[in-house]
Amino acid sequence: MQNQQHSNQTPHIVVLGAGVVGLCTAIQLQLRGATVTLVDKDGVGEGCSKGNAGHFATEQVFPLAQASLLPQLPGMLLDPKGALRISPTYLLRAIRWFLQFMANMRRRVFKRNTASLRALNEGAMDAWQRLLDKSQSQHLLHCKGSLLTFESDSREAAKATQAMYHSEGVGVELLERQALDALQPGLHPNITHALHFTQVGHTSSPYQLSQSLFLYAKSLGVKLLQAEISQIKHAKGKLTLSTDSSVLNTDKLVVCTGAFSKTLCNQLGYQVPLDTERGYHYMVSSERMPTMPVVSFEKKFILTPMSEGLRLAGTVEFAGIKQAPNYQRADMLKQLGESIWPDIQDDKPEDEKRWMGFRPTLPDSLPVMGKAPRHDNLFFNFGHQHLGLTLAAVSAELVAAEVMGEKPAVNMTSYSIARFN
Repeated sequence: MQNQQHSNQTPHIVVLGAGVVGLCTAIQLQLRGATVTLVDKDGVGEGCSKGNAGHFATEQVFPLAQASLLPQLPGMLLDPKGALRISPTYLLRAIRWFLQFMANMRRRVFKRNTASLRALNEGAMDAWQRLLDKSQSQHLLHCKGSLLTFESDSREAAKATQAMYHSEGVGVELLERQALDALQPGLHPNITHALHFTQVGHTSSPYQLSQSLFLYAKSLGVKLLQAEISQIKHAKGKLTLSTDSSVLNTDKLVVCTGAFSKTLCNQLGYQVPLDTERGYHYMVSSERMPTMPVVSFEKKFILTPMSEGLRLAGTVEFAGIKQAPNYQRADMLKQLGESIWPDIQDDKPEDEKRWMGFRPTLPDSLPVMGKAPRHDNLFFNFGHQHLGLTLAAVSAELVAAEVMGEKPAVNMTSYSIARFN
């Protein structure tokens, strides 16, 4: 068994998880003078960082736990092709999470959570611009905005939704069909209105973004260990991580393991109501792709133009991390996609079309970030639900500052794991 030791001249920090959140965190720590080892059993960017919708969705300042969702839940859950599904075999396990979810719909709690989410989103794009400038990855970010489309005669719904976003300072314009055609030709004739979010962007390849960040991390001196952590011990102020072939000692540890963070937190004595939203995507071709992400208000899914084709993504399925993928959830995205963007060609090879990944989700829609309340050398950065890509760069800056003894630019209290312990 190999026992890895490190110099006391600079702090050695292990970052668990090499998805986009872990990559950004490792980079920020290394830039601040630490010696960083990035640990992941699957390698770099192989989870949700590979298959996500590629949308930097800073407009999504509202938590998922909205009171307006409550009357829709029964119908959504009963519809096997609905935007939200709970596997029948997972229903009992999900009940407790959904009770906590509904508790966060209370007006006072919802407003508090909105303010906390907005505080992160407001700095997200600037943080990404700083990181992409340093890593020379600017070509992977396209700041062309995004569209939220409305079908049939839905001007009142569009106006009400615009007012809701305006109330939180989100830059958004209401477009009638003529203006919409000028901005984004090719949309289905059934679409009558759209909201144009002007301050958001997308990446042409989430996977290439992760790979580019990793190359930059390596150039700074970040090391990668591809291994599965079987046990974490914390004794007398020291952290020891065990794999099947080595023992890794570290001064500080940052857990960035997304949907797989719950077990690790339990090992370290922390409870967290983390569950998994299984998300799907379906890849197609199109002779004329949209120039920006397009989201359907009614159908709750997104189309994003990417270098390898048009990605149709969305849907929420609660079924845990052990059940096999239900690729009917992916297949239905093609039909939904044609109702928004008719120019779709289903000519991708079978193994390149469908993907399923695990979104780490918490009942209050806020990530777990910052220092552990009972351990001075343990930190967290996980649970970003639908906003892992969006918040990766800004959350990395905030957590890295706290790890290195600096004052974060945002008050971290709302995101602490202490809220559950």
